Amino acid sequence: MKLPLILLAATFAALIQIHAADPIPDERRLAGIAIGCQAYTFNRFTAFEAIEKTAASGAKVIEFYPGQKLSTAEPDLKLDHNATPETLDKVKAKLKEHDIMAVAYGVVGLSKDEAECRKVFEFAKTMGIRVINTESVDALDTFEKLVKEYDIQVGFHNHPKRENDPNYKVWDPNYILEIVTNRDPRIGACADTGHWMRSGLKPVDCLRLLKGRIVSSHLKDLNTYGKGSHDVPYGTGEADMPAILDELKAQGFSGPASIEYEHNWENSLPEVTQCIDYLKARKG
Repeated sequence: MKLPLILLAATFAALIQIHAADPIPDERRLAGIAIGCQAYTFNRFTAFEAIEKTAASGAKVIEFYPGQKLSTAEPDLKLDHNATPETLDKVKAKLKEHDIMAVAYGVVGLSKDEAECRKVFEFAKTMGIRVINTESVDALDTFEKLVKEYDIQVGFHNHPKRENDPNYKVWDPNYILEIVTNRDPRIGACADTGHWMRSGLKPVDCLRLLKGRIVSSHLKDLNTYGKGSHDVPYGTGEADMPAILDELKAQGFSGPASIEYEHNWENSLPEVTQCIDYLKARKG
């Protein structure tokens, strides 16, 4: 029995959506992880400069965040999901010039209004982005539908625990596990290891709790636990980076992950490069 042409077309369109994003190429991975820079590391600079610095660090992928100035030549333009096609074409050209792939976007608010939420997913599709990182728990029902439609993952990012705000719960991996269980498997955690440490949590314990639900990471090492801590190059702090990386490997996590280095803002490139070099030197 032959299927009607309209049904064949619909089936073909559905298959395209399911396989919308190709895997991140192996040559853009270090120690098996597609790790690069979160452009927020370079928020004192423009998006174009963030691309340049990412390339200079030795990374091959980047995570953008909403609202960064585009370039020194056009500082009034912003890079985010409201940017014009012309602006995004300029970003694509800059990425190509420096051989950098955009793989993630966040942390960005996702609206319960589907039309507004769709703007973020369309931006991600246009830029070839695989993961959107958010803390918008209230929009879960809205964006789950779009996750299925666009085949783009969403990771719940965690900032540190807020002692005076009991309504802020995404710092707790138990809460993240609770809200993503029984949801589409492309919805999970953006594991920020540094912010877990600031909340007094051991990153390896959190990773194990969220096994199978880690879709992205802001991978950090800090000088100590708790408030007042700051980023340091991988392997020089208290995060136990070998154990973290071993656990990610054991779980089959392949990225994307971002170095979001929130210290020494004006001159962090040498330390970011140390993080990249640490992964280059890692076996397996």
